[in-house]
Amino acid sequence: MQAQTKNETPSLKAENLAQFLQTEFKKYRSAADFVSFKMIREKTRDYSVRNGKAEDLTEFVDLGLMIEVMVSGHIGYGATCELTADGIKRAFERALNMTRTSASRAVYKFDKNIRPAVQGTYSTSRKVRLDKLSLTEIFDYLKKTSLGLKTNDKIISAVSDAMLIECTQNYFSSEGTEIFQEFDIIVNSMSATASDGKESQTRSLHGGRGNCIQGGAEYFQLDNALRECETISREALELLTAENCPSETCDLILAPDQMLLQIHESIGHPLELDRILGDERNFAGWSFVQPADFGHLQYGSPIMNVVFDPAGANQLASYNFDDVGNKADKKYLIKSGKLEAALGSLESQTRSKISGVANARSSSWNRAPIDRMANINLEGGDLSLDQMIAKVERGVIMYSNRSWSIDDYRRKFQFGCEYGKLIENGKVTKTLKNPNYRGVTVPFWNALSGLTTTDTIESYGSPYCGKGEPSQVIRVGHASPYALFKNIEVFGGG
Repeated sequence: MQAQTKNETPSLKAENLAQFLQTEFKKYRSAADFVSFKMIREKTRDYSVRNGKAEDLTEFVDLGLMIEVMVSGHIGYGATCELTADGIKRAFERALNMTRTSASRAVYKFDKNIRPAVQGTYSTSRKVRLDKLSLTEIFDYLKKTSLGLKTNDKIISAVSDAMLIECTQNYFSSEGTEIFQEFDIIVNSMSATASDGKESQTRSLHGGRGNCIQGGAEYFQLDNALRECETISREALELLTAENCPSETCDLILAPDQMLLQIHESIGHPLELDRILGDERNFAGWSFVQPADFGHLQYGSPIMNVVFDPAGANQLASYNFDDVGNKADKKYLIKSGKLEAALGSLESQTRSKISGVANARSSSWNRAPIDRMANINLEGGDLSLDQMIAKVERGVIMYSNRSWSIDDYRRKFQFGCEYGKLIENGKVTKTLKNPNYRGVTVPFWNALSGLTTTDTIESYGSPYCGKGEPSQVIRVGHASPYALFKNIEVFGGG
């Protein structure tokens, strides 16, 4: 096992760091028009077992401080992992000097209204803290699930992974904001690769992303996991002899674990307000959405309701306050198919005069917050899954993302899935391998014709959403029911 400790401050114990930070903050709170300190500590345990044998066992701690200042309406940042009086002094001076120097070239002049005073806390809903789980217990779970995937000699690779993250955040501002948030995060994935002759197929737990949640040690229930292993293995073997997905225009049902990527790529990213304003065009691209579209664009059919919900129970990106201390509340982004609000922080809202949400987020203490997704969820409808299938004369159900491609404006897309089922005359008839589909964002969502009920909604997430320069990889969550789309182009192939 590799045990790494990064950016720890040996002279201070963890329980004294918050008090030390408050004491240091008082020295600087009046040194600029606005000042905030945010300390982030993350302990990560990342373990992987393949075919019953340990493949990667890594542990590390990351700890540092982000300092935000406002000078003459311009915002700037400094960061340090040296949590000493001298280290904080140097980081603050860098932030102040750089912000003063660049203020004359500011894109927009802000005021302190973008940093209203708040106080509060947040804690992941859990029964048992993750720090109660030992390495032995986690490895035993991963070994047994890895072996549980090897139900047949044709399963040549059986992998079970777990990443456990314990994160704490302390935030103070010169406006009087004091926030403490703590998160227990679990990313658990499993996959089985089956091979027979020249044919090879992989089936995984929700497209390789697995279960990505906030929760406690009670998540690791072996009996439940072994049932998942049996399904994954069986479906991987099914795919070895399955027919290729046909190439035609027909109805398409997407399972919730594929809706994860559909929502993420064709709703989440295009609605990021900094992208719409052009801030991300050099790296992550623009958006087909224009400022004038808000309140007017019929993004999807009337049954389409999409919410920003930072309070989603056990969802991966739940929080009470974003990374600049703004209170996060549930809000409709799309209601009855009409575009209503953007994924834009108070800075972007002020610049654009477009309604947004509390989503200024950063990947760590050494990255400045930018407009990011959090929990972006599609609300349910009025159909059971059986009723939805019965409505389809000819179509395909697709599960678990395998590949994706979407243009820089988030307009045209193509997705590949791991596993498909053919529907003929309202009944599921056979398994299909290599199912793919393509579309154009607004026509695709306007083709939405059915959603299963709220009790069928499943919540997934991704720990690896990339954006920004320098690059930031962040955690996002998406919940969805099964969704039926009419007259979609589907096709087979590897």
